[in-house]
Amino acid sequence: MEEYPSKQVTENLDDPPNSRLFAVTSRSITEDELRESFSVFGDIQGVWVVKDKQTKEPKGICYVKFAKSSQACLAMEEMHGKVLSEGTKPIKVFIAQSRNSTRHRDVEDEELTRIFVMIPKTFTEEDLKNTFKEYGDIEYCVIIKNKTTGESKGLGYVRYYKPSQAALAIENCDKTYRAILAEPRTKTTTTEDYSGGSARGDYMGAGDSMNQYAVPLADSGNYPVIDFRSGEFTRCLMMSTRAALSQEQIFALFDIIPGMEYCELQKDAYGMSKGHALIRYSNLGSAVYAKEKFNGFEYPPGNRLVVNFVDDGEDRSSPVGRMAMQFVATQMMSGMWNGPSTSQMMKPGFSTISPMSRIQTDVNLPPLKKLAPPDSKSKERLFVVFNPSPLPIDVLEDVFCRFGSLIEVHLVPGRNVGYMKYAEKQCADEAMSVLNLRVVNGVKMKVMLADPPREESHKRLRTY
Repeated sequence: MEEYPSKQVTENLDDPPNSRLFAVTSRSITEDELRESFSVFGDIQGVWVVKDKQTKEPKGICYVKFAKSSQACLAMEEMHGKVLSEGTKPIKVFIAQSRNSTRHRDVEDEELTRIFVMIPKTFTEEDLKNTFKEYGDIEYCVIIKNKTTGESKGLGYVRYYKPSQAALAIENCDKTYRAILAEPRTKTTTTEDYSGGSARGDYMGAGDSMNQYAVPLADSGNYPVIDFRSGEFTRCLMMSTRAALSQEQIFALFDIIPGMEYCELQKDAYGMSKGHALIRYSNLGSAVYAKEKFNGFEYPPGNRLVVNFVDDGEDRSSPVGRMAMQFVATQMMSGMWNGPSTSQMMKPGFSTISPMSRIQTDVNLPPLKKLAPPDSKSKERLFVVFNPSPLPIDVLEDVFCRFGSLIEVHLVPGRNVGYMKYAEKQCADEAMSVLNLRVVNGVKMKVMLADPPREESHKRLRTY
């Protein structure tokens, strides 16, 4: 890749952070066209069209440097998918990674929407929200509290819906808040240093430190969330989700477990979903089973549910009640430590869940078949494009193995595509014929024969 022309090099391409864009464009797009299109979003400090070293022809990629992070983020949000000139493909725009970064991908939007702030210890979550809502729509606010006393530590998180809103807050809020972008939740330091409450962070699911789709439990109405590890199981569950699920979808999902007697999606005064639902079962065993199965389960694909026990108001202090609780707890813990994992337990054929319960599709599928041996020679590969996002590998194996001789499923990291390797060409052709342009679990698949293997580029999934 050609280096930036020296006449356009700024003093520091990463100052301020996240102020440089990486764009995939048509090779015919010129520097002047790029500058004209992007200049409406702020002060441009440089535009670089990357050219081939040998031919000097444009490669179809470029960089645009803004004076402010908020300008770059706004440009990314507005220009991604736009057509710059007639006859060219829509451009793809991302925040470029730091030039000192060792990562092989550009910055994820997830990393650009959550800020970390220092606040007065007297602040409530409402105070925090009112202070920062002038910069954009807030998804949630969290105040970090001492695990023992429950008192505020004077620290908090604010999550916006768009990267440009978070950038505006950092640039324009009072400097006493010392606002910075929060570390990604998968970082160990974040969950260990700033966690509060009973569940490794007030905004994360109980005991689920790796759940990147967790939502704040502080907004779950007045229902006290019970720590799963305490053994205080109940017949009531609170399900939280970031996806826009309907009452019917939630009911159908939790009704898979026998004994559900109540399911209600919580809504605000305007009739909009609050992102959580209350579910009640007729018996303790069903509730415990549902919690174990659905906490962390992806529905729809890409959205992990957070399910916790909530106080159902029943008196569990009697000897009979305590014995029932201990019995269910013992059975559950035994299954967790000695039985199959949650992901395995959700596979077809386990317990009372029917073989097709987790596969929702608009086509009749053949019965399940065994995978071909891993060392089988691949005679045909299928290339699959997913819209809006890839399905989990175990679901893809479930669907594509039904045509026989499936060797393995491979998803390309950061992209909405994958490959299915078959040991027999006839089986691959049948899978392509049946599944092309079909919808599985809300994901539309375009299935075609794959080209000969070649190096895949590192692209990432758009998250808003």
